Amino acid sequence: MRFSIQPTLENDFVRLVPLEKDDFGPLFAVASDPKIWEQHPNKDRYKREVFQNFFQGAMESRGAFKIIEKNTGEIAGSTRFYDYNSEDNSIFIGYTFYATKFWGSKLNPQVKRLMLDYIFQFVDKVKFHVGKDNIRSQKAMEKLGANRVDEVNVAYYGEPEKLNVVFEITKEDYQI
Repeated sequence: MRFSIQPTLENDFVRLVPLEKDDFGPLFAVASDPKIWEQHPNKDRYKREVFQNFFQGAMESRGAFKIIEKNTGEIAGSTRFYDYNSEDNSIFIGYTFYATKFWGSKLNPQVKRLMLDYIFQFVDKVKFHVGKDNIRSQKAMEKLGANRVDEVNVAYYGEPEKLNVVFEITKEDYQI
């Protein structure tokens, strides 16, 4: 890989900062709301011990970010780049969650556009795993212009396999 999957990225609305070990407490304060995880494949991530595993996977990925809403300086959630594939020059964006106060805002599209604008300098395809029952996130992917391309079982870091829908955006389609 000839590029960083954990740069600092920002625009007028949001700042993505590489996740650090000291971010656990503030990020867990956001993630401890059970409502965030209702449609996710792993619904108990609001529990401290389950979130610790999630956070450990984020740290080991070396591609995770905390999302900061610039107007207030609040931590809004987290996201990451992961699973770069040199054969088809693709990468995944995912493991994304937001505090409920940011749901329905323009924050998620801002974050995704920021990440896509950056990563499409280096890859031809971006993919997303979305829980099979996570209708809210599937609709967000469709609004972003991603196409549903597959269904696969995914074992998230230290968790059992769950059925996920795979969405994809190509560099060619994104630039339209």
